[in-house]
Amino acid sequence: MNNPRRSAARLTTDVLAPGNLLIGLLVVVGWHGSGGLRGIAWGLTAAAVCAGLPLGIVLLGIRRGHWTDIHVRVREQRFVPIAVAMAANLAGVALLAACGAPRPLIALVLAVICALVAGLVVTVRWKISGHTMAAGFTALVLTALWGPWLLLAFLAVPLTGWSRVVLGDHDRAQVICGALLGTAVALLVFVPLN
Repeated sequence: MNNPRRSAARLTTDVLAPGNLLIGLLVVVGWHGSGGLRGIAWGLTAAAVCAGLPLGIVLLGIRRGHWTDIHVRVREQRFVPIAVAMAANLAGVALLAACGAPRPLIALVLAVICALVAGLVVTVRWKISGHTMAAGFTALVLTALWGPWLLLAFLAVPLTGWSRVVLGDHDRAQVICGALLGTAVALLVFVPLN
């Protein structure tokens, strides 16, 4: 039987997945940092290295049976994908810095690395929501760059948390802590470096 509530939660989880948010955020911040096509090119370059590469490796791992799904629901399976994402983002920030990328884009990737480290530390003992971490992080970055009217982006945070709880992938504490951690990292790392 098709459950509309679960279908809506699945769609929300898939659309607002951390990789999707990061790709969009990298492109938007690249555009913001340089403007025009040059900024979009910076953002797309960063997105390919920092998000596309880790997503591709996760998809390959799923195909080979290493991980259950694109959202890597099993906590014990998250360590390698997080390490791969950290390595890709370290390579990405080095590439961006060496090529003279806009400062906000470099600040964003450095903040993403810090978020990955924080997420990894928590994951050792507990299953925090990477989805709400990414949603809170994204909302704070957008608000920091474009001002208080983008506080509306924070509406995606409870929507994302709702979807993760409805699907049984996280409990309320895990989604709340994820949102708080993602927002805190963006505030403490991205805002000062930007």
